[in-house]
Amino acid sequence: MTITRFAFPTTIHFGAGSRKLVLEHLRGQGLKRPLIVTDRGLAATPMLAEFMHALEGPKKGAGHLDVGLYPGVHGNPAAAQVAHGVEAFRMHRADSVIGFGGGAALDVAKAVALMAVHDGDVIEYAWDHPQVRPIVHPLPYLIALPTTSGTGSEVGRSSVVSEDETHVKRVIFSPALLARVVFADPELTLALPPAITAATGMDALTHNVESYLSPAYHPLCDGIALEGTRIAARSLALAVREPLNLDARGDMMMASMMGAIAFQKDLGAVHSCAHALGAVCDLHHGLANALMIEPVMRFNLGAAPAKFAELARVVGAGTADDFVPWLANLKRTIGIAAGLHAVGVKREQFGRLVEIAEKDTCHQTNPRSCTRADFERFFAEAM
Repeated sequence: MTITRFAFPTTIHFGAGSRKLVLEHLRGQGLKRPLIVTDRGLAATPMLAEFMHALEGPKKGAGHLDVGLYPGVHGNPAAAQVAHGVEAFRMHRADSVIGFGGGAALDVAKAVALMAVHDGDVIEYAWDHPQVRPIVHPLPYLIALPTTSGTGSEVGRSSVVSEDETHVKRVIFSPALLARVVFADPELTLALPPAITAATGMDALTHNVESYLSPAYHPLCDGIALEGTRIAARSLALAVREPLNLDARGDMMMASMMGAIAFQKDLGAVHSCAHALGAVCDLHHGLANALMIEPVMRFNLGAAPAKFAELARVVGAGTADDFVPWLANLKRTIGIAAGLHAVGVKREQFGRLVEIAEKDTCHQTNPRSCTRADFERFFAEAM
C-alpha cells in the first residue's frame, strides 16, 4: 500500500447566532484591532453594520474592539483587491483579519493575511508559479464568517485569486491559510436572493459530487462528500423556495463546508470548465459549475458506474443512469439558466474557453481523462 497523508481543518462554531461569539473570542485571544474584509454589496447592509456595532460597542473602549473595514471585494477576486486590502490592514494597524462574506471575500481575506507579512505579489505565491515564493512567516490571526453556502472557503486551505490582466485564476494552497476559527451562522444567509442561493448551492453540490468521483484515495473525504451530497439534495430546492427556512439554510451551510473539506481529495473537469468560464466570461463560479455539470457527468458515467449508483442512492434518484436526469430536474426546479447561451456565452469564445480548461489542473483527477475534443463537446452540449 502507498502511504497517504490526511489532514482535516479548523475549529468551527456552527449554528444560528454563532456570530455573537466573535467578540468574546477575539478578546480572549488578546486581539483589539481586527480588519473586516468584505465585498461592496455587504458593506452597505444592516447585517454588517449590526455585526460591527456588536464588536465596537455603543462607544469605543470598555472592552470592545477598534474595527477597521476593507469593503473592496467585487466579482471574481483579483490581485489588485488583495493589494488594496493589505494597504487597509497597514493603515488600520490591524492585529487580525475577519473574513465576512461569500467565497470571494473569504479568499481575499486569506490573501490579505498572507501578504500583510510577506513581500512580492500575491500571484507569486500560487502553487504553479514558475518561481513560487514560500510562506515563511506566521499569518495574522484570521477568522471567517461565511454569508453564502457555496465555496466553503471558510474551511479551505486555499485562496483563489485572479491575475489582474488575464483574469486567469491562480490558487495559493497552504495549511497556513486556514482560518483559526470559523463562525458558521446560517442566519447570515437568510437574506440571500433565490438566484444566489441556487448558484451557490449548486457550487456546494458540485464540490461534493466531484470530490466523491475523484479517483484519488481518501475514504474520509468520500464519506463526507456523500453525506454532503445527501444534505444538499434534500435542502437546496427548499432553501430557494423558502429563503427564511433556517433548517434548510443550515443544511446548505453544512453541505458547503463538507464539500470544501472533501475536495482536498481533488475535483474534476466540471471545475476546469467553470474556471475557464470565470476567466473568459466573468461568470459566477457556482452558476458556471451548474451549467457545466450535466455534460461532464454524462461523460463520466461509464468510468465510475458504482459511484454514480451510490450518488443516485443518496439523492433518492434510483439507478446510476438516473443521476444526471435528477441533476437536470433540480436545476429546472431552482431556476438555473437553460444553458450557456442564456448567460451570454458565445460560440466564438469556445477556443479560449477550451484552451484555459485544458490547462486547468482540476481535470487531472476527473474519473475519465479529457482531451481537447472532450472540452469542446462539453461547452457545445452546455450551450
